[in-house]
Amino acid sequence: MPTLKAKKNSPDTLKKSPTGIQGLDEITFGGLPTGRPTFVYGSAGCGKTLLSMEFLVRGAMQYKEPGLFMAFEETADELTNNVASLGFDLADLERRKKILIDHVHIERSEIEETGEYDLEGLFIRLEYAIDSIGAKRVVLDTLEALFGGLSNATILRAELRRLFRWLKAKGVTVIITGERSPNGTTSRHGLEEYVSDCVILLDHRVNDQTSTRRLRVVKYRGTRHGTNEYPFLIDEKGISVLPVTSMSLEHKAMTERVSSGIPSLDAMLGGKGFFRGTSILISGTAGTGKTSFSAKFVESACRRGERALFFSFEESESQIIRNMRSIGVDLQPWVTKGLLKVHVARPMAHGLEMHLLTMHNFISEFKPAVVVVDPISTFTSVGSPLDAQIMVTRLIDFLKFNGITAILNDLSSPDGNLEKTDVGISSLADTWIMLETIQSSGERNRGLHILKSRGMEHSNQIREYIFTAQGIDMVDVYVGSGGVLTGSARLAQEAKEEAEALMQRQETEHHQLDLERRRRVMEAQIAVLRDTFEAGRAESDKLIEQGKILEGRVNDNRTMMARSRKAKPELAIGTGNRKRKGAR
Repeated sequence: MPTLKAKKNSPDTLKKSPTGIQGLDEITFGGLPTGRPTFVYGSAGCGKTLLSMEFLVRGAMQYKEPGLFMAFEETADELTNNVASLGFDLADLERRKKILIDHVHIERSEIEETGEYDLEGLFIRLEYAIDSIGAKRVVLDTLEALFGGLSNATILRAELRRLFRWLKAKGVTVIITGERSPNGTTSRHGLEEYVSDCVILLDHRVNDQTSTRRLRVVKYRGTRHGTNEYPFLIDEKGISVLPVTSMSLEHKAMTERVSSGIPSLDAMLGGKGFFRGTSILISGTAGTGKTSFSAKFVESACRRGERALFFSFEESESQIIRNMRSIGVDLQPWVTKGLLKVHVARPMAHGLEMHLLTMHNFISEFKPAVVVVDPISTFTSVGSPLDAQIMVTRLIDFLKFNGITAILNDLSSPDGNLEKTDVGISSLADTWIMLETIQSSGERNRGLHILKSRGMEHSNQIREYIFTAQGIDMVDVYVGSGGVLTGSARLAQEAKEEAEALMQRQETEHHQLDLERRRRVMEAQIAVLRDTFEAGRAESDKLIEQGKILEGRVNDNRTMMARSRKAKPELAIGTGNRKRKGAR
């Protein structure tokens, strides 16, 4: 459990003796006042004797401070047997002189007031017992057994003051237990609170057939302390106080990402899934598949070789395993391998504090990387929404402090606001996935959207999801002018769009074919014209070439004629021309 670190004792601060009781040292910021008396009172069955005994045992075992337990009601054997269920071996501690149990037998019928009453004999017996083992811690249980037979209130008050002063002068750290007055507001004698340096009130109450124990530090001289009522539990490990101060914000934020087990959901979360060590809230009405999404997440963690712890408050382990097989998720192999542990309990079996402590113990012993609580909304059947919120908040902080990724399922009311949880922890969740039922065209389909996911890019789309034998399939919903279409309406719209797209493709292909035909006709015409042109050009080139040849022959003939007349070729050509012109 994350705790506030108590400051080391310094000359200007009150010296304190740690009790070793989980949570109590936290709300007292270090323990009980060293060398001073602490008064613990409450009604029968609230745990005064157990708290006092654990204070002594923890002191002897953890802090090497021997302790004296002076009992006025129970014998040493009775005390030894009673606390054995908590794992405390008083007989062994007594043999090693770590603890001394001194039973002072007082029979009220044997007490007779014949003169002035004093506690001188008790002081002698106390001093001898303290010195015999060098006790640093002392418990007197209870004052009522010591003073119950006295009717003189003046003497009683005087001796009470004298007892507390003597204990303080002795320098031992003392717990004195007492009963609560009939009116429930003060101690039996109404004086103990004033002469004690620290006063702790224990209360055992029953609300709506659920039993809870509460602890409150009424006063603590010279130091700060928690002033609220804190629930506490008694189990096989002793007393555990669940202080609000355990809800700290000192956990480390991780950057590693872990898969949700559903690739399409990972894609909606930036393609990588959740941040490790964060809390994921999955809310939705009944039948939306919150447990199925959690099971996929657990299966993904186990495939990575990580341990997963599944707390179920509605279904048995075998029922969960059987149901998840219908979507292709077989959790049994992981249970067999020891990677998955399922703890089931009805919410009404215990109070909120016991549920929280049970989960703490399972988590501390199993050390999982992934935890699922299914659902958290069931805690409102045990306590008020505020109590359930405080309990879940403590759980979230405990999980974050230990770097555990948690999925918390919440059942939403179909008649209420879906973007609101009965437990009221939506603001604490790092990622909030809302599952909802979408009704249209006489069908009920399922839709998912991510309301928030801190520190990462995430989709703002609504996605329809379908459960199949292979798992969870995410499909795109159709969003049009008529709203969101899912199920058969989506399929009909998709079929209509496909038909329209087919017609458009066919029309486009027709236009393309016509254009291609025209292009081929044009190219054919161009080819004919090109061939005609080339043929004409070839004929012209031929004629030109023939003309050049003929002209060359004529010139050659003239040259030969000129040579035969022994005249210059140029003159022969010119004379010839003139003669022909004259002849004409």
